[in-house]
Amino acid sequence: MSADALFDDAWTPSLWKEHNAGQQPTWSSEDDLSRAINELSGLPPLVFAGEARTLTEQLALAQDGKAFVLIAGDCAESFAAFSADSIRDKLRVILQMSVVLAYGGGVPTVKIARMAGQFAKPRSSDTEERDKVVLPSFRGDAVNDFAFTADARVADPQRMIKAYNQSAATLNLMRALSKGGFAALGRVHAWTQESIAASAEGRRYDALANEIERALRFMSACGIDPDLELALREVDVWTAHESLLLDYEEALTRRDSISGDWYDCSAHLLWIGERTRHLNGAHVNFLSGVKNPIGIKLGPTTTPEEVSALCERLNPARQPGRIMLFSRMGANEVSKTLPPLLRATAGLPVTWACDPMHANTFQHESGYKTRRFDDIMQELHGFFDACIAADVWPGGVHVELTGENVTECLGGTEAVMGSDLEQRYETMCDPRLNARQSLDLAFETAELLRR
Repeated sequence: MSADALFDDAWTPSLWKEHNAGQQPTWSSEDDLSRAINELSGLPPLVFAGEARTLTEQLALAQDGKAFVLIAGDCAESFAAFSADSIRDKLRVILQMSVVLAYGGGVPTVKIARMAGQFAKPRSSDTEERDKVVLPSFRGDAVNDFAFTADARVADPQRMIKAYNQSAATLNLMRALSKGGFAALGRVHAWTQESIAASAEGRRYDALANEIERALRFMSACGIDPDLELALREVDVWTAHESLLLDYEEALTRRDSISGDWYDCSAHLLWIGERTRHLNGAHVNFLSGVKNPIGIKLGPTTTPEEVSALCERLNPARQPGRIMLFSRMGANEVSKTLPPLLRATAGLPVTWACDPMHANTFQHESGYKTRRFDDIMQELHGFFDACIAADVWPGGVHVELTGENVTECLGGTEAVMGSDLEQRYETMCDPRLNARQSLDLAFETAELLRR
């Protein structure tokens, strides 16, 4: 057993209950909760400790400027919208973006999907009011239902079981697609969806795909068969979600039989949100004891002292690849608020990445919650500028997207206008980039990486 494992005997997966835990639902009954946790605790892990260790090694490369991390997927996964087609289409977009980033940026892309576990969402209020009717807030499909009725908004622990089962099915298909030929580089053209093929982004991607295919033909002419090269036929696609529902995360935490360390086997990477990153809170305590790579969302109110203390608390051994810091400052704040945090982490083993979406959300006059693509890109540019000025590698980007042709975020090369929002506004929570806007972002990020 490792020295770390011996140290961790003072920590157990249930220790978080001794700390203040924000953003937890008020479950329908303690008996129902106990039955759900007991069932989850007996189910197989969704991911494995060795996979989490491999991802940590890849994130260490990103920390050193030898890779770039793409985290992308749904704002909140849905029970109702679950299908093989939706999983495949999101994976298509992630693969397209990763190729654009790797080809344009000149470094490998570490691909992490906000999938197979992103079923819970933090809320700014415990209740929601419509037409003078007050009900509990929707906290994601793992907790309650989106419909605005008293029955739908009951926090039912059995929904965590359904979230686990859908996560297992999603992971099964993701692994089959990423390892079974769908993700082979020779299929780079096949990843293009019909809805974007004729767009400006689609044409630009098509030109890049042609260059890649010419390179593959050149390899064949040199006697190298791309179909036999594992790195060209298979890809690793890791999973991540916010570690929000601590009952669920505890139930899926297992002690690794090889190292003796604890791993949260609900996902490869877990992150702590802006609302739950309290140094002495339950979420930080829980993630301090598992050996998965950990992300921390940092908003514009974050102080240098807070970020350095969180890094020391969650990574006292200073393991490379253990900590990702997600800057989410807002388009107009990033150039002012990020530089002090970059200075505070100088010398610490952290991978800096940008979440350019969450601090740029606003209510459109039509009533829809939306984001401007220009604001998203402004924050991304500000993040890169701040990193370059501080001599820090801009290690990744974290975005909410879908493979569907939705109209939820304004702008892009083929602009979504305010009047378009109602056409296909399908998100249950925050607005997502559609496939065209996602490719737009990937190409512009690749240009920034060239710098």
